[in-house]
Amino acid sequence: MTTTVADLGRAARTAAAELAVRTRAEKDAALHAMADALVANAAAIIERNAADVERARESGTAEAMIDRLRLDDQRIAGMASGLRQVAGLPDPVGEVCRGYTLPNGLQVTQRRVPLGVVGIIYEARPNVTADAAGLALKSGNAVLLKGSSSAAASNEAIVGVLSAAVESAGLPGAAVQLVAGGHDQAKELMRARGLVDVLIPRGGAGLIRSVVEESTVPVIETGVGNCHVYVDADADLAMALQILLNAKTQRPSVCNAAETLLVHAGVAAEFLPAALAALRDAGVTVHGDERVRGYDDAVAPATDDDWAAEYLSLDLAAAVVDTLDDAVAHIRRWGSGHTEAIVTRSLDASRRFAATTDSAAVMVNASTRFTDGEQLGFGAEIGISTQKLHARGPMGLPELTTTTYVVTGDGHVRG
Repeated sequence: MTTTVADLGRAARTAAAELAVRTRAEKDAALHAMADALVANAAAIIERNAADVERARESGTAEAMIDRLRLDDQRIAGMASGLRQVAGLPDPVGEVCRGYTLPNGLQVTQRRVPLGVVGIIYEARPNVTADAAGLALKSGNAVLLKGSSSAAASNEAIVGVLSAAVESAGLPGAAVQLVAGGHDQAKELMRARGLVDVLIPRGGAGLIRSVVEESTVPVIETGVGNCHVYVDADADLAMALQILLNAKTQRPSVCNAAETLLVHAGVAAEFLPAALAALRDAGVTVHGDERVRGYDDAVAPATDDDWAAEYLSLDLAAAVVDTLDDAVAHIRRWGSGHTEAIVTRSLDASRRFAATTDSAAVMVNASTRFTDGEQLGFGAEIGISTQKLHARGPMGLPELTTTTYVVTGDGHVRG
């Protein structure tokens, strides 16, 4: 018998009601069981993943996307480590956000509670499957996972392992479920209002736009990462070069990799020749404005498409700006509101940059690659929100809760 999204949603709601009252110790035990199960079943998961990778290559998928898809022992160990880190984090459920007593004697507390059933629609990154499952479970939520068809075999294997581990730990296996199928099933998930409490898309601009526009379920919008590194007039240029190379080349296929370099005109003549040579040695193709191209004939001309691009590859747009405000203006026009970095020794410049770029994260003298839940101490993350309602930036455990008011009286009635 075919299992519909509605069937999965009803099972998830039952599981969510049970999870909401489970203790931290019970949830943490399940997380450790999930981590152990991933490691124990790594060979089988990698075998299934290899089939997905081969299909992706045969279909001409870009290497950046294949890198996101590929699993190995190290990445699976990282997934397991993320689950264990989440187990070690404080449980947000039950946390009192505020409490007070009214003049009439009513006691009011606002407490964190789970969202309920969380749906995740994501592309070609099977590590998201474990991250999302772990964060949802720790925060008392059931999760419905809809990965892309390109990772179907990987996700089926991972969810099978995780769900069995959850059940072995005494929690409902339906707390972690896979939504199999293609676009029709994704659309069912988007329309499952009343069964799914919130939907989180993770992927490219097309996927995110589709979920935001078509879903009747409330959506937490995650955004693409057109991230900038701005080298200020007061920058330590050796530091700036180190940060730039890390932000661009450490892992270019992810959303917190730098896509645009902006250099203050006051340091361009000293910084750009060394930076362009280092980028070239690292295999980066630079797309620059006329002023950048004046320092290196190998720089390709930049177009509006380059300023707007989330390359996810060893490509970088670059421009020279006359002031910090010009850098900010460029970012506000072309950026995606994800992460911006400034390299400067000026406290005033760093404060102005942070106050005016209007992004989910701002790095001061640090790589854009730190916009990541694990790097910021959250354990794994469920996504990076670029919207302004409910959650913004890396979303960890508190962002997977809402609140409820508990009002305690002693026979109080309203007159």
